[in-house]
Amino acid sequence: MNNTRKPIKGWARVLIIFLPFLIVLGISQILGFKVLGLSITHRPESMEPFQEMVLAIFGLCGTLIVVGLFRRFLDKESFRSMGFCRFRSLTDIWLGFVIGAAIMVAGFVLLIVLKEITWVNTHFDLTKIIQLFILFVVAAITEELFFRGYILNNLMKSMNKVAALIVASVGFSLMHAANPGYSWFSFFNITVAGILLGVSYIYTKSLWLPIALHFSWNFFQGPVFGYNVSGQVINYSVISQSRVTDNLLNGGSFGFEGSILSIVFQVVAIVIIYLIFKKKEADYSLRSHFNSADSV
Repeated sequence: MNNTRKPIKGWARVLIIFLPFLIVLGISQILGFKVLGLSITHRPESMEPFQEMVLAIFGLCGTLIVVGLFRRFLDKESFRSMGFCRFRSLTDIWLGFVIGAAIMVAGFVLLIVLKEITWVNTHFDLTKIIQLFILFVVAAITEELFFRGYILNNLMKSMNKVAALIVASVGFSLMHAANPGYSWFSFFNITVAGILLGVSYIYTKSLWLPIALHFSWNFFQGPVFGYNVSGQVINYSVISQSRVTDNLLNGGSFGFEGSILSIVFQVVAIVIIYLIFKKKEADYSLRSHFNSADSV
């Protein structure tokens, strides 16, 4: 008798991990609040950068535990195989950082020119900048590890890449549904952001580019240019800005991710990433063809 069990489908593994992930994430957040001496039932609307940083670190620890266990015992694959073993890591990090920063700089300058926002003042606090830098690096690693490294990775094993990308991106957006100011428009906007991050993962087969892009996007959006980040108030920013009125052009209280410009710039970035890596694939195929011909 053959007792070999059929492997669990990728989409099923995605469904199975969600509840343990939410439970462990909740426990890690409770522990973080305990360490900070805060009550989780009376969470302040806006916390200090150090407090946010500590909670993010606890969240990453919880994510590493759940994803690591599922990868080892359910997927039966290595942790590194999710996208941490690419030799191009520095190039991917640099490219992701530049794309995220470029979108935020372009959006900020354009909204200033259109008089949708006003640059009020500038305040430089190195300690808070370092704390927020760590916070957004940790947050980017946490979300990309879970949504691209585990969710998208598994979905692509049981459905075509386009379907997997859309499902993972919708799930990524819905995980922000509890954020202040979340709406149908911001749902669509963050879904497009998920597609941008997912495309960068699919073409590089590495988490380094989406992690760097995710970090750069959020860091420049909040701590540098003074937007709210996905509706979340950031208690410090280098630049303080104001809006005459909240609308779909400046993003209102949700931040740049509530802006029409965000969608436009993200679509442009998706096309650029597609063209860059399609060309690299074509160049690689061409070199392989000639190398094979030379060996005959």
